[in-house]
Amino acid sequence: MLIHKVSPVTNKLNAMDIDVTCSQIYDWEVEGVLIQYAMPNLTAGEREFIKTGITPQEWDDMFGGEE
Repeated sequence: MLIHKVSPVTNKLNAMDIDVTCSQIYDWEVEGVLIQYAMPNLTAGEREFIKTGITPQEWDDMFGGEE
């Protein structure tokens, strides 16, 4: 699914193609299931993008990537 979010860091509209279903998003947004349980197949970076709009690259730029 192609997800579009505005980054709170850059105010840019970003898009990320994420392997997530409408049912998983519903469980998280409507049913209140914790995102890591609703979408266990996603990486932490993909879940962060869905929650906040911050891309993995922006996260690494702000807090440093793995060495």
